[in-house]
Amino acid sequence: MKTKRPVRGKSRAINPRSSKLRARKPLIGKLVIFGVGLIGGSFALAMKQRGAVGQVIGVGRSRANLLTARRLGVIDEIATDPAQALRDADLVLLAVPLGQTKAVLAQIAPHLAPHTVVTDAGSTKRDVIEAARRQLGATFTRFVPAHPIAGTEKSGAQAAFAELFEQRNLIVTPQPETSARAVKLVTAAWKLAGMRILTMSALEHDRIFSLVSHLPHLLSFTAVGNIAGYPDVAELFQHTGGGFRDLTRIAGSSPEMWRDICLANRDAILAALDGYLSDLEAVRGMVEASDGPALEGKFAAARNARARWLKPL
Repeated sequence: MKTKRPVRGKSRAINPRSSKLRARKPLIGKLVIFGVGLIGGSFALAMKQRGAVGQVIGVGRSRANLLTARRLGVIDEIATDPAQALRDADLVLLAVPLGQTKAVLAQIAPHLAPHTVVTDAGSTKRDVIEAARRQLGATFTRFVPAHPIAGTEKSGAQAAFAELFEQRNLIVTPQPETSARAVKLVTAAWKLAGMRILTMSALEHDRIFSLVSHLPHLLSFTAVGNIAGYPDVAELFQHTGGGFRDLTRIAGSSPEMWRDICLANRDAILAALDGYLSDLEAVRGMVEASDGPALEGKFAAARNARARWLKPL
């Protein structure tokens, strides 16, 4: 009998026999999420589905989004007062656009209880760590920099679904002073959500993701923007096929989020762009010279590399 695939936005029951990570009691008594969008909302749903959280409080800029989150059962309560929201919180997740991180850290710093652990889900790490070090003071020891490698081009609480993180990687970039207890809590929670835990330096994280995530998003946005600049854009879009849709799917992502990522990881992204532009110029030269063998060799090497990458580990 075939198993039905989960529908995004809806949680499915987990077979206890197939999930060794099911929590026997709540790992997190009180969870406070700043930014109840795709990532923050999906984390909340995953914790609820596993019975790993007692109460979820949502904080954000859009009351309409928070009302949606509460209606869908993503959060239990909406908070407007940070002091009240953070009272007795066990874990605080910052899932806001990177440009808001510094301000949110400054906002929460005076209200964190002695046991409260803070973590983030940002796509860059060096800037977040620097901001946390400055804003949190002594509480920085309980800040765990993290990046769940999961997502879709959708945003908002309505896009959240509990299965988003299953069999995906979580990158953790703890600092020398980061509390072992804090790391243990954060990684245990993400493991319950279905993630594999990897640890690396913040510098290496930002370099890697400038190449495998940030650059592809820039290319996708640019591809759509380029076509949109032609006078006959309406006709051009009428003739797009699967290739164009596949290439540009991620151009449906949040412009605000990707603006912040580009500014936060500026140096690494510039290096990635320089490498890509050099390759693109080489391909242009092959086309200009009508060099069929060179083009075929370039394309074959890329296809083979992709085939190796797609092989199961």
